[in-house]
Amino acid sequence: MAEKKKKKGEGVLAEAAEAIGTVVGKVAAAVGVKKTPPTNVKIPKLAKSGKSRLPRKEKKANKKAAEAAARK
Repeated sequence: MAEKKKKKGEGVLAEAAEAIGTVVGKVAAAVGVKKTPPTNVKIPKLAKSGKSRLPRKEKKANKKAAEAAARK
């Protein structure tokens, strides 16, 4: 077999971790372990504002009064 090229600074622990990772991957593939899909993140609803809402007629009346005061 051909020798693998070693990277600089790669020690015994790195080689052992790589070997363990490959073995675990092969076992998982043989057993049929699938990757778990990411869970859906729930988006919270917007907080209600504390504004008071006027009925349409009152709102129009207030707008007309404001325009009339601006004209004078």
